Amino acid sequence: MREYFNLTFRALRSRNFRLFLFGQGISVIGTWMQRVALYWLVYKLTGSAFLLGMVGFAGHIPLLVLAPIAGVLIDRYSKIRIVIVTQALAMAQALLLAYLVLSGQIQVWHIIALSLALGAVNAFDVPGRQSFYINLIDKKEDLPNAIALNSVVFHLSRFLGPSAAGIIIATLGEGICFLINGLSYIAVIVSLFRIRVLKEIKPEKATRMIQELKDGFRYVASSTPLKNILLLVAAVSLFGWSYSILLPVFAKDILGGGAVTFGFLNSATAIGAIIGAFYAASRKDFSGLERRAVFFTVVFGMSVILFGASSFLWPSLIFIALTGLGAMLHNTSANSFVQSIVMEDRRGRVMSLYAFAHQGLMPLGSLFLGWSASTYGAPAAMITAGVFCILAALFLGPRIIASKLS
Repeated sequence: MREYFNLTFRALRSRNFRLFLFGQGISVIGTWMQRVALYWLVYKLTGSAFLLGMVGFAGHIPLLVLAPIAGVLIDRYSKIRIVIVTQALAMAQALLLAYLVLSGQIQVWHIIALSLALGAVNAFDVPGRQSFYINLIDKKEDLPNAIALNSVVFHLSRFLGPSAAGIIIATLGEGICFLINGLSYIAVIVSLFRIRVLKEIKPEKATRMIQELKDGFRYVASSTPLKNILLLVAAVSLFGWSYSILLPVFAKDILGGGAVTFGFLNSATAIGAIIGAFYAASRKDFSGLERRAVFFTVVFGMSVILFGASSFLWPSLIFIALTGLGAMLHNTSANSFVQSIVMEDRRGRVMSLYAFAHQGLMPLGSLFLGWSASTYGAPAAMITAGVFCILAALFLGPRIIASKLS
């Protein structure tokens, strides 16, 4: 048992990573509270599945445009300073949202505009943090473990945050959730200021941004394993990752519940993801990452289909938990695989392309799911999303495994 514990939590031996994870753990609880409250508020104000999709679109479309540019800046400048700035801006966004709700001035266009603003911040924050992991650990071989432990914290927060949000929404209202999220950023900002990075590899001679941007694209295009795994991540993002925007519809219209049911669905997703994250953290090395990324894409797709077909609470909770497990292990495996083979001086650009593939295509998926749910119903939209994910795995999976073996 002690050996398993030491293996599973080995990245915590690094002081910088401990600081980072502590701050993230507090902040991400607030982030999940805000996410749940935001979607619930939109659906309460409008009753529109399409506008749920529109808010999801607004929150992620900046990644589609800005992530590649962000990667160039991350490779040029201090990653930790970039992340500190993005966290401060995210805090300001949450506090402004809280003010608008608590003062009774909130309108749907406010939510869409502030979602766009947060999306622009995340276009720099997400690849910045992903690129920063390597600087937080003392041994490179602990990198997959660090990524997995970050997922553990993320999904533990996903378990606690939505449950707390459901109770707070029902008793105090959505505005308090936004306020708590804004204040939670203090912990991560303080932790980031305490981190001491020994070195960050930067280009010796700066070139034009457009040239560095092209160089990043050429580097990925010339690497068959990188290209194939990013295509799979993009396919899952486009077709499946936006499934969560329909959870308010399932909670209210399919399962006949309310805010508490919505919180339970999100928490069940988190439980599955936590189990998967501990499994990923207990792996000893980099081997088999590409195969797990493909296999758990299929698990994710099948779970989405089963959830979409269910109209009873307990089976739905089981299927959505499996969805969380499959999604987490697909993403963690793909992320670790990319980070294990990328060259250090191109890490920021490659991880920005990973963020582009993983989250940048979600806006299109959000619009697709919102439209299809409004037109054909939420169950049909969810089942279709799962089918697309399985087809993507069957098409790209053999190429990914073969390219790694060659």
